[in-house]
Amino acid sequence: MTFSVRPARTSDVPAIQRLIEPLVRERILLGKERVVFYEAVQEFRVAEDADGTLIGCGALHVMWEDLGEVRTLAVGSEWLGHGVGHALLNTLEQNARELGLSRLFCLTFEVDFFAGHGFQAMPAEIVDADIYAEIARSTDEGVAEFLDLARVKPNTLGNTRMLKRL
Repeated sequence: MTFSVRPARTSDVPAIQRLIEPLVRERILLGKERVVFYEAVQEFRVAEDADGTLIGCGALHVMWEDLGEVRTLAVGSEWLGHGVGHALLNTLEQNARELGLSRLFCLTFEVDFFAGHGFQAMPAEIVDADIYAEIARSTDEGVAEFLDLARVKPNTLGNTRMLKRL
């Protein structure tokens, strides 16, 4: 079973939504409107099989000068255990390094997977007060998750906030 990883294109957005829909129904991933995927398509990397069928996706979202978030990492159920998630995460980490990021954040139920890639549960205070005040102004839900703001709690209960230093 061979696959490759590449940057997403706008034509991939419907397939990305189909791929993550089962995970949204299971409340593993948060659902998003299609327009949000188009707005962030440049952040996504996708995995496709030899026939060009999309089998996995993941995104890297920059949150601050040294901080990014791994978002919407998903693999089709028939491809689980074949290294697709690992290849996507490795690609996103490489992209983060190329951007000059030194830390990656994720909010996940898949603690063992991310721990296997060097992520650790986050301490309560991860940024100093000045930076906290700056990034708290963001309307981005991922930033709210990173800062552990109360407004995201109903959507993220049970998830683990994890961080990796690159």
